[in-house]
Amino acid sequence: MEFLQYEFARSGVETSLWLPPLIAFLISLVTAMVGVSGAFLLLPFQMSVLNYTAPSVSATNLVFNLVAIPSGVYRFFREGRMLWSLNWVIVAGTLPGVGVGYYVRVYHLYEPALFKVFVGMVLMYLALRLLADFAPWRRGAGRGTSGMATGSVARTRTVDPFRVTFTFGADTHSFSLPAMALLAFAVGIIGGIYGIGGGALMAPICVAIFRLPVYTVAGAALAATFITSIAGVLMYSLLPAPPGVASRPDWELGVLFGIGGALGMYVGARLQRYVPRAALALLLGVVILVLAIYYLSALIT
Repeated sequence: MEFLQYEFARSGVETSLWLPPLIAFLISLVTAMVGVSGAFLLLPFQMSVLNYTAPSVSATNLVFNLVAIPSGVYRFFREGRMLWSLNWVIVAGTLPGVGVGYYVRVYHLYEPALFKVFVGMVLMYLALRLLADFAPWRRGAGRGTSGMATGSVARTRTVDPFRVTFTFGADTHSFSLPAMALLAFAVGIIGGIYGIGGGALMAPICVAIFRLPVYTVAGAALAATFITSIAGVLMYSLLPAPPGVASRPDWELGVLFGIGGALGMYVGARLQRYVPRAALALLLGVVILVLAIYYLSALIT
């Protein structure tokens, strides 16, 4: 309807007011279940549908995280599935990485064509990680046929400079603290460039590399993404950028996306315990793979 059309002054995007929150809700409903912020799929939507490709689109994506993520984190915390020890290790690694990512984005990846190739590479990595368990030589690995066991709670048992141990239900899990922090730093750089926060890519890494249960990883990854997104928004808003490069977020558009995302995150976090991980991984993996191929096709055109 014509009267619902709106032009966002900072980004120049013109769209119906109902579209951003609806898209954000649908994306976040699914991604929250695997502990990934919907921002990684929201950015391709902004670039390809809304034609928003300036570096400020990364900052706007981070604003979405600030509004959308708290509802999902609250739900995971309320259900006893927030593993704070994992959260703070991810934050400690990703925060400095996000700072490096900001400078790479505004000084080296400000050209839309080059940035789209980078986006395609990130999405391809995510897709391959999510779909790895479905390879013929890994038949049955990491696949669940039902949701989470009722009453399962995540509790940290021991933390030392080399290893963190925690329990989830009747099972005990652990991970290397130095390895997790080092990977988190690398991921923070990518997250700062892409505009998805430092923790967003950590959920697939925690599941695929460290073999941690997705039901404990999701809340920690989302909480870390929220904290590092605060730092990212401040950097994009306050730090200098090259002349002519728009780096500051479109707050109106970001908040509008965030409202829909907040509802989707809350519902997704609530439904996660009932949905098999295999179904979520397969759905997300296929969608991300298609997007990755689309953006990487720029290399051969």
